[in-house]
Amino acid sequence: MKIALFSDIHANLPALEACFKSMEQHQPDTIYCLGDLVGYNCWPNEVVNEIRKRGIPTIAGNYDQGIGLMSDECGCAYKTEPEKDLGKMSIAYTNSVINQDERRYLRTLPSHIKIEFQLNSDKLNLLLVHGSPRKINEYLFEDREEKSLLRILEQADADILCFGHTHKPYHRILQSDAPDTNYYRHAINIGSVGKPKDGNPFGCYVLLTINTESSVKNKDAIKVEFIRFEYDIERAAKAIEESPLPNEFADMLRKAY
Repeated sequence: MKIALFSDIHANLPALEACFKSMEQHQPDTIYCLGDLVGYNCWPNEVVNEIRKRGIPTIAGNYDQGIGLMSDECGCAYKTEPEKDLGKMSIAYTNSVINQDERRYLRTLPSHIKIEFQLNSDKLNLLLVHGSPRKINEYLFEDREEKSLLRILEQADADILCFGHTHKPYHRILQSDAPDTNYYRHAINIGSVGKPKDGNPFGCYVLLTINTESSVKNKDAIKVEFIRFEYDIERAAKAIEESPLPNEFADMLRKAY
């Protein structure tokens, strides 16, 4: 089974449209969205409805939760006062343009999706979250200490944990530290469709392939492919510059930070 996973669109309609075109070429068996549909750009309603009309199972990101609850906080961990000010402008703008039906949709999104495969003598649990299994806005960065990351997966009973939120894609294979145990878990950050922060402005999503031989005892039994795709960055950036949103958001798209 080939599963497409995408996240963190952040109201960037040109990026989402290009993402779907790319997915059509790869023909996944199923598609899941890991949240943060809105914020930072001008098309929150359009992005929500592009996903809704395709019937894509979707979980809530911290931004979706904030807008769904009509909050003035997005749950983002801003480090400086200027960053906090930019964030407040983003969520205020999104709250001002989101339609009520789209807001209700965001408010009712689930916090996670868990899928259990029974392929061999062992089961294989796939858990989809936005930030982490513990908290919607917890950042799981690639340099997190291995024991800490492994503990999070074990406590969530996740053999494969897929998440977003940091906008920086990676795949780490973690081996259980129990003696005489050949048990592997996978932590996969699927990156961002509409607001990459890894220095590459192309959008990103993941193709996860699970086959009949996939097992927790074989670290190479699942295939993880990061798909980068081009989109009309200038269209998205200029839309920001022509809106009440801060121009810094346009610069972030062009430079991917």
